[in-house]
Amino acid sequence: MSQLPILYSYRRCPYAIRARMALLYADIEYELREVSLKHKPAEMLAISPKGTTPVLQLTDGKVLEESLDIMNWAIAQNDPDSWQQLPSDLMELGQKLITINDFEFKQNLDRYKYYVRFAQPQEVYRVTAEVYLQTLEQLLQHHNFLLGDRPSWADVAIFPFIRQFAHVDLQWFEQSTYQALGKWLKFYKSSQLFLKVMEKPILNLDIAI
Repeated sequence: MSQLPILYSYRRCPYAIRARMALLYADIEYELREVSLKHKPAEMLAISPKGTTPVLQLTDGKVLEESLDIMNWAIAQNDPDSWQQLPSDLMELGQKLITINDFEFKQNLDRYKYYVRFAQPQEVYRVTAEVYLQTLEQLLQHHNFLLGDRPSWADVAIFPFIRQFAHVDLQWFEQSTYQALGKWLKFYKSSQLFLKVMEKPILNLDIAI
């Protein structure tokens, strides 16, 4: 068994991004194995036949196959800024926002991004997705973060998906009415937590000079 947890990850996958951000936040060392979606490693498929990232194999052999499970596990080990130490009503709100993000919004995001695969014009799917954006905008007009005036696990769980949505048509998003959401998005895009986990892995090559 490895001395460190092993994370199978795909760099641009929003689910993998939020898992990596939580692991970094919790200061957990792990072995990163970047996955090619066209050539998924046999060792990953052996422990997680569904074949999607992220997958975290713990040192005791336990396997976490869902990004939220990885986030919750990491934060349970170390929560220095109290991401999950919140009143029960805020915890419930955070979970509700994440559930809507992961199901309704993600489906609308995929249709907006890959609209050529579907029957309607791109704008139709964008308008449908905006229902969720409006909810987030309203929350952020009253606070700096989704659950108040300090970051929480909900912000990090949702951020990679809003980033993906915004970058489908960044010019449109930046000129939209979502000013509070845009400010929140820029905060996370420029955060060391995000920038660090998005660094490309450096190959360890011995080069003769």
